[in-house]
Amino acid sequence: MFESIQPAPPDAILGLNESFQKDPRAEKVNLTVGVYKDESGTTPILDAVKEAERRLIETETTKSYLSMGGDPDFNRRVRALLLGEDAAAITEGRAVTIQTPGGTAGLRVAADFLVRNGVSRRIWCSRPTWANHHNVFRSAGLDTDHYAYLDDSGTRLDGAAMLESLRQIPPGDVVCLHGCCHNPTGVDPTAEEWTEIIEVARERRWLPLIDLAYQGFGEGLDADAQAVRRCVNAGLEVLVAHSYSKNFGLYAERTGAVTAVTASADQASAVESQLKAAVRSNYSNPPKHGAAIVATILADDSLRQQWLGELAAMRDRIRDLRSQLVAGLTSRLPDRDFHFIEAQKGMFSFSGLTPLQVDRLKTEHAVYIVRSGRINIAGLNASNLDRVCDAIAAVLK
Repeated sequence: MFESIQPAPPDAILGLNESFQKDPRAEKVNLTVGVYKDESGTTPILDAVKEAERRLIETETTKSYLSMGGDPDFNRRVRALLLGEDAAAITEGRAVTIQTPGGTAGLRVAADFLVRNGVSRRIWCSRPTWANHHNVFRSAGLDTDHYAYLDDSGTRLDGAAMLESLRQIPPGDVVCLHGCCHNPTGVDPTAEEWTEIIEVARERRWLPLIDLAYQGFGEGLDADAQAVRRCVNAGLEVLVAHSYSKNFGLYAERTGAVTAVTASADQASAVESQLKAAVRSNYSNPPKHGAAIVATILADDSLRQQWLGELAAMRDRIRDLRSQLVAGLTSRLPDRDFHFIEAQKGMFSFSGLTPLQVDRLKTEHAVYIVRSGRINIAGLNASNLDRVCDAIAAVLK
């Protein structure tokens, strides 16, 4: 039965990680997979998370299934984190949230909902976008296309080209927007450009599906949610896939959600029921532990403040690493301008390196980055920064 099956091509990111693991060179550096790492090169468990888990172990009485929509307390608290505690969409019952296994499942459930209910059959993604966006959307039955995003340098936003491209998208289609800390580039629209994006969405009547995987890693929790909140406050209907892997460090717990904001409470109720129907045909119900951790932290003022401090420390460390990388590269190549790296936000930087230069980094210097030129800034530390700067300078000369 399986004689005709051919091996699947390696994943653009996870396949690189597998190659890294097999590389015997002791000096190798992995800047591929998008996880936060501390100065020791490990992905830490936050102290607030450890305390929340301790409390859960002491008080938890059952491991029974959650409902299709997940933990109601988690849903209520992350919806407020996304839209604001007193958001009109919440008080008016126009916003509904269901828990999903990570932000990726949030995207898939949203895509299934769109196709199953005939809302749309095509979604537009920025070029470039997260490597898995097209896979997720196509697997759900959506056709995918792209809109312009970066300028010719590959390191900065071409706002005019982006807006002109968005103006060509037909009414009724869906547009995937990155709420903050654009993956893979780290290049976000300005507040003024978001005003224009929202106006184009209103004029063209396409539906924003916002991927918010890094809330708190750019400027802060509220600042990083402004794109979503401004869309909602402008009267747009939106879908949002949000993740808590990064800002709570819960990568292995697969903790996320999808939120829909509609024009009325009745519509919201109908949408919620259809989102749950999509969940039932995918995985029936989400896992409990990660959502319980998040809900526990957000419900306790002390734990919440502890978490906010740890989140700020991760954000500040990444900013400092960006500055160190710019300084290191500038000292080696003083005729080149690397300050675009400091202007980018979140864990990732689009370096402007070509695929050939990326291949040389891997083969000649044991430095692994994604072939698009994406660097995980959080993978840098005092022990590898100079090596990375030397390697990049060598392939750029």
